[in-house]
Amino acid sequence: MFSTVAVDGEVRRWEDLHLRDFAQGFFFGAGFFTTFRIQAGEPWFLARHLRRLRSSLAAFPGAVRAPPPEHLTEAAVREATARCLHADAAMGPAFRGVGKLSASDGRVLLTFREHAPDLERLHREGRALDSEEPGAYRRGESTLNHKGLAYFRQYSVMERLPLLGNEAGEVCELPTANVFFQCDGALITPPLSAPCLPGIIREVLLEAGHVGTLPIVERPVSFAQLAQVSACVFTNSAQVATGVPSLLGRALPTSVALARSIRSVVEDIAARER
Repeated sequence: MFSTVAVDGEVRRWEDLHLRDFAQGFFFGAGFFTTFRIQAGEPWFLARHLRRLRSSLAAFPGAVRAPPPEHLTEAAVREATARCLHADAAMGPAFRGVGKLSASDGRVLLTFREHAPDLERLHREGRALDSEEPGAYRRGESTLNHKGLAYFRQYSVMERLPLLGNEAGEVCELPTANVFFQCDGALITPPLSAPCLPGIIREVLLEAGHVGTLPIVERPVSFAQLAQVSACVFTNSAQVATGVPSLLGRALPTSVALARSIRSVVEDIAARER
């Protein structure tokens, strides 16, 4: 992570921050966050990220001390991002990486990090998914629709990256990523009630409605149905879309190409929404 950060829009140094100013979030995890991709200094889908973050804060008004609303406007966060990038020569105004907004203790903390070192390889080769946890969630469990609360539930299995499912034997999501399966002539992603996180890339794709000739639909996917899947992709804001060349031991050779097509669709939409 880079040392230059912003607190309520003010450019600061990470090493100069005081723990006492973030005690609610640090000691009790009482807060929410969102991570967004930055390309050439421009945040992708920032309005969408802020809308989701404000929605989570509003859902738990007695548990999390929300920051003043003026610090969670698109204009305020864009300005804070630009200030930080110009202030830090290691990033610069053409920065490519990931921004993170954390809201707790009545403050907004904006931090930055580089893309993961294996991002290009993941885009080129994909990542196999070889484990599952079918009963990890309960159907309709609404806390898992909020970024922050879901992270706590997923933390212990993030490195293994299993397919997380509910008690009904349905796929929900991956730790920190939504999943899409090519099956029955469509690209299918589990519904929010599965439950899963309302991922920003997921939302963008559902609104787009299709990738090439494949319609994108939201409906339950059982673990038993995975035997009929012909391709699989997982999505999040940092990686955008990553192909799954092998799903639970079964080769899916077209997944990487499908992920490439999805990234192209998302890039076009991101350019229009700047």
